[in-house]
Amino acid sequence: MNQPSETTETITRRDFTHQALGSLLAFSFMQWAAGRDLFADNVKPPVTKWLSEVNQLGWDLKGQMLKQTEWQKQIETLYTKADVPSFLKLIDFEKLTKDLKLEDHGEKSLRVKFPQVEGIPAKLAFGQQIFALKQGASVVPHGHNNMATAFLMLDGEFHGRHYDRVQDEKEHILIRPTIDRKFTLGECSTVSDDKDNVHWFKALSPTAFIYNIHVMDVRPGSKLTTGRVYLDPNGEKLGDGLIRAKRVDYDTVHKLYG
Repeated sequence: MNQPSETTETITRRDFTHQALGSLLAFSFMQWAAGRDLFADNVKPPVTKWLSEVNQLGWDLKGQMLKQTEWQKQIETLYTKADVPSFLKLIDFEKLTKDLKLEDHGEKSLRVKFPQVEGIPAKLAFGQQIFALKQGASVVPHGHNNMATAFLMLDGEFHGRHYDRVQDEKEHILIRPTIDRKFTLGECSTVSDDKDNVHWFKALSPTAFIYNIHVMDVRPGSKLTTGRVYLDPNGEKLGDGLIRAKRVDYDTVHKLYG
């Protein structure tokens, strides 16, 4: 039997080494790429540009380059341009909500994570989440301290109410109704310390989803604790549309309206 020549054996080993090295590099690239979500081929440049603009408005607000009411105007204008189907693909909404069990009362908060693709801001100026609700459940009535928030309706229908926060009292808050209507896919609403500070959204459809962003510390030097302020909007009716709404805790407001 003929033995393989030294030349043939050398070429075979070289080819094997090249193939092995190529496989190793390909595997390493796949791992790196998967970690960076480079294969999120459903992501479209317009939605990443939109998200970048939303983020920049947040930084402008935190940096005091925008008044809170101006931020509300601009974010609402920007939200009207949102391509909701593309945004849902960006966050893999189908996977996020697969086999989801909703709360009987109140909202279920879902964590949102963006893929690491070109155009997605590396650092966000805002916190974010998706509120998921079943029919009859509510994002309960509450106001905010030192926060600006924006809602984008992703799916379903809501009855949305907003109130101006006119005056704080020790055990009550004087509020005045400003918005009372149905909200559907693609519509939005905003909250700031200065306008429409109190809101309340009740799901009208079997399931309903809201994308929420919240920009914190928008009023430097504020002595109020940053966060939610729960209240009962069905309070004493005063003149000029004012309502004296009682301050309540989380458990109480959820028993009343969750």
